[in-house]
Amino acid sequence: MNYAVIKKNDIANGPGVRVSLFVSGCRHHCKNCFNEEAWDFSYGTPFTDETIDEILCALAPDYVAGLSLLGGEPFEPENQEDVLRLAQQTRQRYPQKTIWCYTGFTLEKDLLSGRVGSPQIVHELLSCLNVLVDGKFAEALKDPGLLFRGSSNQNIIDVPKSLAAGHMVLLPGSWYRTMGSGNIDEA
Repeated sequence: MNYAVIKKNDIANGPGVRVSLFVSGCRHHCKNCFNEEAWDFSYGTPFTDETIDEILCALAPDYVAGLSLLGGEPFEPENQEDVLRLAQQTRQRYPQKTIWCYTGFTLEKDLLSGRVGSPQIVHELLSCLNVLVDGKFAEALKDPGLLFRGSSNQNIIDVPKSLAAGHMVLLPGSWYRTMGSGNIDEA
């Protein structure tokens, strides 16, 4: 796997200050994607054990709320194993920090059904996550007032509750309001 960039003080891709990994490789090719250069699987830098160490060190300060995984596409089959290794090591070292993941795939149709890559790896990766923002970016549904997502078709999902229920459970609407935005629809 390659990655495009690591942002060590990101405030746009989840609550609080986060470390964000933007992986390379995406087949969704959403119109007007903000990170089109990362569609290419060979773009960027090879992901190594040293990359994991760098990210884990960046997560150490108490003011860092957690890790965000973006792309490209973290759930592309070519990226799943490395993303899982990072998520597992993050969860092990920092159980108090949250892990968010952004994907163009949908939780129920694509990920829980086993249609993307290795069903075992996907399940293990999902079990490491706190929040999944799912769905392709849709230019026609773009709304700059949305919190932590680009278009209104995308869902902000409570992953542990969804896995326990066997279907998608959204974060509650009151959560959006506590994050400072009254413009969020409750999907």
